[in-house]
Amino acid sequence: MPGRDDRREKGAGRGGIAAGGSEFVELVVAYAKQETLGPLRGLARFVAMGAAATIAWSVGSLLLLVALLRLLQTETGSTFQGNLSWLPYLITAAAALAVLGLSAWRITKTPSTRPVAGKAAGEGR
Repeated sequence: MPGRDDRREKGAGRGGIAAGGSEFVELVVAYAKQETLGPLRGLARFVAMGAAATIAWSVGSLLLLVALLRLLQTETGSTFQGNLSWLPYLITAAAALAVLGLSAWRITKTPSTRPVAGKAAGEGR
């Protein structure tokens, strides 16, 4: 086709369609990297900090529960001796369930019931 060759020669002086197309592709790739990799890095940092905090809270809670059990077994004298030797374990299990329940309650509390920091009631309307 004679028309196609003419168009290629005219566009070759200005950089051509191919150069514009490659710039467009580079622009799209750069934009995709900016809009996906940046937020993903932030998300990865957020998840890593959350995992570290979860491990720290778990280990700390376990140590406190073991400390409570040993406190009840050793510092209460003869109160939990003999037939009542199982009672420190029950008290420690109840404390663990109380902490677990409190944690679950705070985690599932909906954001709509939490006050927004910096905003008083009725502001922003």
